[in-house]
Amino acid sequence: MLPKLLTQIFGSRNDRLLKQYRRVVEKINALEVQFAALDDAALQAMTPQLRERLAQGATLDDLLPEAFATVREAGKRALKMRHFDVQLLGGMTLHNGKIAEMRTGEGKTLMATLPVYLNALAGKGVHVVTVNDYLASRDAEWMGRLYNFLGLTVGVNVPGMDRAQKQAAYAADITYGTNNEFGFDYLRDNMVHETGDRVQRGLNFAIVDEVDSILIDEARTPLIISGQAEDHTELYVRINGVVPQLKKQIGEADPRTGEGVIEPGDFTVDEKTHQVFLTEAGHENAERILAQAGLLTEGASLYDPANITLMHHVYAALRAQHLYHRDQHYVVQNGEVVIVDEFTGRLMTGRRWSDGLHQAVEAKEGVAIQSENQTLASITFQNYFRMYAKLGGMTGTADTEAYEFQEIYGLETVVIPPNRPTIRKDENDLVYKTAREKYNAVIEDIRDCHTRGQPVLVGTTSIENSELISGLLNQAKLPHQVLNAKQHAKEAEIVAQAGRPGVITIATNMAGRGTDIVLGGNVEKQIQFLEADASVSDEDKTRRIQQLKDEWAGLHEKVKAEGGLRIIATERHESRRIDNQLRGRSGRQGDPGASRFYLSLDDPLMRIFAGDRVRSIMDRLKMPEGEAIEAGIVSRSIESAQRKVEARNFDVRKQLLEYDDVSNDQRKVIYQQRNDILEAPSLVAQIANLRSSTMTDVVRTYVPQESVEEQWDLASLEQVLKDEWQLEVPLRQWVDGSDAVTDEEIVEKVVTAADAAFQAKLDLVGDEQFTPFMRMVLLQSIDTHWREHLAALDYLRQGIHLRGYAQKNPKQEYKREAFELFSQLLDVVKMEVTRVLMTVRVQTQEQVAEAAEALEERAETVRNVTYTHPNEDGSVSAEADPATLAAEVPRVGRNDPCPCGSGKKYKACHGRLA
Repeated sequence: MLPKLLTQIFGSRNDRLLKQYRRVVEKINALEVQFAALDDAALQAMTPQLRERLAQGATLDDLLPEAFATVREAGKRALKMRHFDVQLLGGMTLHNGKIAEMRTGEGKTLMATLPVYLNALAGKGVHVVTVNDYLASRDAEWMGRLYNFLGLTVGVNVPGMDRAQKQAAYAADITYGTNNEFGFDYLRDNMVHETGDRVQRGLNFAIVDEVDSILIDEARTPLIISGQAEDHTELYVRINGVVPQLKKQIGEADPRTGEGVIEPGDFTVDEKTHQVFLTEAGHENAERILAQAGLLTEGASLYDPANITLMHHVYAALRAQHLYHRDQHYVVQNGEVVIVDEFTGRLMTGRRWSDGLHQAVEAKEGVAIQSENQTLASITFQNYFRMYAKLGGMTGTADTEAYEFQEIYGLETVVIPPNRPTIRKDENDLVYKTAREKYNAVIEDIRDCHTRGQPVLVGTTSIENSELISGLLNQAKLPHQVLNAKQHAKEAEIVAQAGRPGVITIATNMAGRGTDIVLGGNVEKQIQFLEADASVSDEDKTRRIQQLKDEWAGLHEKVKAEGGLRIIATERHESRRIDNQLRGRSGRQGDPGASRFYLSLDDPLMRIFAGDRVRSIMDRLKMPEGEAIEAGIVSRSIESAQRKVEARNFDVRKQLLEYDDVSNDQRKVIYQQRNDILEAPSLVAQIANLRSSTMTDVVRTYVPQESVEEQWDLASLEQVLKDEWQLEVPLRQWVDGSDAVTDEEIVEKVVTAADAAFQAKLDLVGDEQFTPFMRMVLLQSIDTHWREHLAALDYLRQGIHLRGYAQKNPKQEYKREAFELFSQLLDVVKMEVTRVLMTVRVQTQEQVAEAAEALEERAETVRNVTYTHPNEDGSVSAEADPATLAAEVPRVGRNDPCPCGSGKKYKACHGRLA
C-alpha cells in the first residue's frame, strides 16, 4: 500500500526520468527556428565546431541540445523526416546508457540517429547492432544519407567481407552490423598473429536494436568459432538406425507412489526442460539393442568409462528424433540442416547446435553429416556486450524483461510514451477444446475481415503452423501471403503492403522486421520506383505521384473505417514479449486496430501448463463442440504460465552466464597476454621471466627448497639439464669444490647458465630478428593449450552437476577446478615456450656458408652415385655397394634439394623413403 501511495505522490522512477529529459527537449525545441535559418553549409559546419569544443574540454552532455537540434534539422533536409519530441526523449535515454522501450511504428531507426551522431563526435567509433544483415545494410544506407550530410563516415560490417573491407568498416565513425558478426570479429581479433590483422578498434559505445531479441533470446547460445575435430560420422548413422527401436513412455511415474505411467517405455520426454531421459528398463533395452548392432560388447554397460561417448550419441539421437522437428526448429535447404531462430522465425545460416546434436539431426534427415567441431574460441553475448564502455538498447517490448536487463547488464529500462495515444482494442483469448475447432474459428474470422476489406495479420509460432494455415486458406479460396524463414528475401515487400484493404498476411514472429505496416499499403516504394524511372518526364512524374498519393489516401480512410489492422494469433508464445511484438504491429501512431488470440488445449503451452485444469472446466460445463471459453481468468492463467516459462528461461541464461563468467575471467587474462605479446617491441624481458620460473621449477624437482645436501640429486639434475635443456652445468664439481653451497645458490647458478646460453643465441641473431620467432612460439603455444583448455572446461561443465549428490555446490566446484586447470595451462605454456627457445639451434651466416661449401665440394661424388627407389620386393638395385654408398653420401638437411637431382626437397624425395 505504502509504495503505491509514494508513487502517486512523487511519481515513478520512469516518470521522474522523463520529466528530467523533457526539460532538455524544451531547450532543443527552442533552437529549432535558429537552426532552420542556417543554410546547408552552415549546418554542416556544426560537426567540426562541436568536435572542436569537445577537444577543448566540453562533455558530450554539454553538446547534447545543439547536437540533437543539428540532427533534427539535417533529418528534415536529407531524409524529409522530422524527429518527434518522443524520439528526442528516446535519444537521450540511449545516450545515457539505458534501454528505450518504444512501441512499434514510433520510429526507433530514426531516433537512434540522435545519440549515434552525438557519440560519434568523440571519434572513438559507434556500433549500431541489428538482428540481421538486411537491416544492417538497409539502415546504414538509409540513415547514412543523414550522417554523410553532416560529414560523418558510415561502415557496414556483414559476413563474407575481407580484412581490408572490415578494417575500413570499423575505422568509420559509425559502424552498422549484426550481433553475431561483431562478436565473431572480437574472437577472430584475439586469434591473429600480427597486430595489422586486427579489424576492431576499442569497444566504445553500442546501440542494440531489438535489444530483447539480441541480449535475451539469442543469449542462450554462446558464439563459438570452431575447427574440425575427430570424425564420428559413421557412428551417427548407425545410432540413428538403432534409436527408433526404443519406445517412448506415456505418462510419468509419481516418485512417492510409483503410479501415473499410462504406457511403459524406454525413455521419457520432458518438454518443459527440453530433455530426454532413459528409464531403467530403457537402459537394459538400449544395451541389448546396441550389442545386437555390434556397437557394444556383450555384457558391457553403457556406463563403463569406455562407453561414455556411445551414451552421449544415444541421447543426442533421442533428442533429435523426439524434440527437434522439421519446419519448426530447423529447415532442410540445399542438403543442409539450417536452424530456425524460435523467437524471430529467421534462418540462422552458419550456426550449428553443439554436443553432436546437429550431426544427429543430419543423420535423421539423411543429409551429408558434417564432421564434429572443436572449440577454438567462444564467448557469450552477455560477456561480449558488457565489454562496451557504454551500451544502450531500443525495442518495442523490454518492460517484461526489465529485471533481467538490470540484473545482468546493469541496463535500466525507460518506457517512452507513444507520440499519439494507442486506441487498439485487445480482445480476450478464445480457448477451444481441440486444434481443429480453433483453426475453423480462425478461418471464419479471417473470412469475415477479408469480406469487409479489413487487412489481417495472422501470427504463428512455427513455420509448420504457418504452412498449415496457408493450406486451410487455400482450401477456403482466400488469397494470402506467407512470411516465414523460407520467404526471407521478400519480407520487406510483403510487410510493406500488408495494410492494403482485405490483404491476408501469415507471419512467423514479427520481431525486428524493420518495416511498418501502413494502413492502406505503403505508397513510398511505388513513388521511389517512379522517381527512379528515367523514361518518364518530370511533369508526368509529378502528376502520377499525386495520383498515387490520392489513391492511397482513399484506401487509408477505407481501412481505418473498417477498424484498422486486425491481428489474429493462432497460439500463445512461451514469452509474453513475442505476443506483445505481434500485437504492437497494429494501432501504430494512433491508428485504430484490434487483436485476438485463438488457443486450444492441444497447444504446447496449454498442454504443459494449464490443459488439464481448463479441460475439466469445459467437461463440467458440458460445452458443445465449436464453443470457446472467453474469460479474463483464463487469459490471466495463461499469462502466469508464460511468466513461469520466462522465469525458467531466465534461470537457464543466468546459469549459462555464471559458468561462462569463470572462463570469461580466464579469457580476459589470455587475450590480454596475447595483446601484450603482439604489441611488445621486444619480448626478451618476458621470456627471461618465463625462463627463470621454469629453471627454478626444474631445479626444485631435484633440489627441494630448504633441504640439506644429502637430499640433493645433482647427478640427475645435470643429466636432465643436458638432455632436455641443452645446458652443460658442472654442478657436482662446483659443489665439491666449495665450502658451503645453499639450495638457493644452485637455483641461481642454473638460471644464470640458462640466461647466458640464451644470450649467446640472441647475440648471434640480434634482438630484432629473434623477436618475431619468440612471438610466434609464444602465440602458438598459448593458442594450442587454450583450445585444449576450452575442451577440458566443456567436459568439466557437462558432469559438474553430479557433485550436488556429494552435498557440494557445483558452481563452487566448477570455479575451483577451472582455476586449477588454468594454473596447469599457464605452467605448461611456460615450460613449452622455454624448452623450444632453449633447444633451438642458431647458425651464423659463416656456418651456413661452410655447410653449403661442404655440400658443393662433395657434389661430384654424389653425382657418381646412383639413387634408386626400392623395388616392389623391397630390394635395392644400385650400381654402387650400399656400404660404399653410405660412406660417400654427405649429410643432407631435410629441406635441402635432394642429391638425386629430382628438384624436390630431400624430405619429399629420398628422405621420405628413409
